Amino acid sequence: MKSVKHEIREPAPLVASRKPRADGIESRRAILDAAARLATVRGLEGLSIGDLAQHIGMSKSGLYAHFKSKEELELATIDRAAEIFETDVISKVPPSVRSIARVEALAEAFFQHLVRRIFPGGCFFATVAAQLASQPGRTRDRVMQLQSAWVAQFMVSLRQARDAGELPREADLKQLVFEITAMLFRANFAWIVTEDESVLDQARVGVNNALARAAQNGSPRRRRPARKS
Repeated sequence: MKSVKHEIREPAPLVASRKPRADGIESRRAILDAAARLATVRGLEGLSIGDLAQHIGMSKSGLYAHFKSKEELELATIDRAAEIFETDVISKVPPSVRSIARVEALAEAFFQHLVRRIFPGGCFFATVAAQLASQPGRTRDRVMQLQSAWVAQFMVSLRQARDAGELPREADLKQLVFEITAMLFRANFAWIVTEDESVLDQARVGVNNALARAAQNGSPRRRRPARKS
């Protein structure tokens, strides 16, 4: 029986490249940069056109010229945050870095993103995802789409590692991605609360331990819940 070789596709970037727009691009970007920073502190729900206009010293009518509704402002803010994340995290890791090395490099790029305090409330997507989880709509769908693209970065890299023999064929990659990304989100929360870089060291150890365990023994078996008698 011939073995079937699965093609590994590179994950798509979080945001598609766009052509430069005409007048107003710098003003719009400044507005969205401020909106993204505020959203990590107040959440997207707390982001109003009036408050944002006051925060950046612009009239409400000036802001309305860029965004006709609060939802439009929220979606544009999410996309701007995705552009920043793409530049400050994902693009820091060259495409030539693959497999386990890429997983480790992506995690480290995320930790450095927190250390640089690009947003005052830590990772933009960790903040807004928690807020929007129970609120169906276009904004939640967009955030979930971007979250999935981030998770795909790890999944593709781990598949490369498995095909290269760095991980056993039976490794549970979904479980491994869950553990790694859970540690990143926990590190984000602990960093916001403590601003103690030792919590990032703990997360680094956790990521390395998960990878080492999977490389040696495969992923841990999932325990089924005990049946009630």
